[in-house]
Amino acid sequence: MLYRTVPKTGDKLSILGFGCMRYPSKGRGIDEERTIRQIRHAIDNGVNYFDTAPVYHMGKSEPILANALAGGYREKVRIATKLPHWFASERADLDRILDDQLRTLRTDHIDYYLLHNLSRGGLERLRPLGIFEFLDAAKKDGRIINAGFSFHANVQDFKEIVDAYPWDFCQIQYNYLDETSQAGTEGLRYAASKGLAVIVMEPLRGGNLAGKVPESVQRIWDRAPVKRTPAEWALRWIWDHPEVTVVLSGMNEEAHIDENIRAAGTAAPGSLSPEELATVNAARDEYKRLMKVGCTGCGYCMPCPFGVDIPGCFAKYNTYHLFPHDRTVKFHYMMRHGGLEEAKSNAGLCRGCGKCTRACPQSLPIPVLMKEVSREMDGMLWIMVPVFRGAVWCMNTLGRVRRAITGEKAHA
Repeated sequence: MLYRTVPKTGDKLSILGFGCMRYPSKGRGIDEERTIRQIRHAIDNGVNYFDTAPVYHMGKSEPILANALAGGYREKVRIATKLPHWFASERADLDRILDDQLRTLRTDHIDYYLLHNLSRGGLERLRPLGIFEFLDAAKKDGRIINAGFSFHANVQDFKEIVDAYPWDFCQIQYNYLDETSQAGTEGLRYAASKGLAVIVMEPLRGGNLAGKVPESVQRIWDRAPVKRTPAEWALRWIWDHPEVTVVLSGMNEEAHIDENIRAAGTAAPGSLSPEELATVNAARDEYKRLMKVGCTGCGYCMPCPFGVDIPGCFAKYNTYHLFPHDRTVKFHYMMRHGGLEEAKSNAGLCRGCGKCTRACPQSLPIPVLMKEVSREMDGMLWIMVPVFRGAVWCMNTLGRVRRAITGEKAHA
């Protein structure tokens, strides 16, 4: 196992991290015994970074990880988990959530603590709650060691968030299809230039770049002089970037865990040859040829006078059609564009003014395409967004009632 150094602290992290969002299933639930065996096997083979969150597996990811880390394994690893800040309406909620997580994980500290899916609007909502003071206090009293955030918006917002606080690390989606979307390569390099460790999520686009890939893409891999699985090609491409610290993999098959561990033993930065990089580029170009809309994510169409995130909507629409078996795409569309934390930016806001069409270097008929996107992607917004907001209200109300009954106070 190779390790890379966190710039601000010198901490050594395995370049392969274990993502705890896709535990193996058994019936309608999680196969906990198998999950624990997999986690401990990964630790025994050098993996020392485990990424979880309260919302993963409907609240079951953190407690199962805690069970897996019993018996001396906790001391061998770094735990990364996330603050679901949308459940916070006052400063006391921030402390309550963190303290609950510490109890759930059966530990006195979180090694790497992230603000989950942070956006610019989300950060502005959190400022009056004292989010930075909360992070400072939690670091000072030892409840968290490193403060960071995960991110799924655009690179301009990413840079603003990076500059807003002395973060220790960040987590971004990055793979050979996402060089110019979300934070992208530009954001990766910007964060690294500021001394942040960069944790990469979705290296396989939720598994879509591995396993059953389009036949035309598989032919490209088959022609390569070096024989690797699609998953190993994707992981090695990311590890080839020296700015990357850890790549998370949602591993739930023993063979995949062993394959990834083997690759992580030799994947040094800059180790891919020009011929190998050309192979990955060819696969990327073929995926893009297969996409529904030829949007490059350049952003020349922005800002939309009616608030549509045009590149973001097209990116989700392309993913929805490129990987039709991925059931999470519409949920991510709702989270990003449904107006949960900031103004809505969904395709249905388009009024067909044509300003974007005149600016598009690809000459895409954007208003026409936005109608197609809205027809397929917007339907769930009218139901799911109110439901989600109602759940947040219930969680906040229950937290306040519990504190009133028990006299519990937030951590000072």
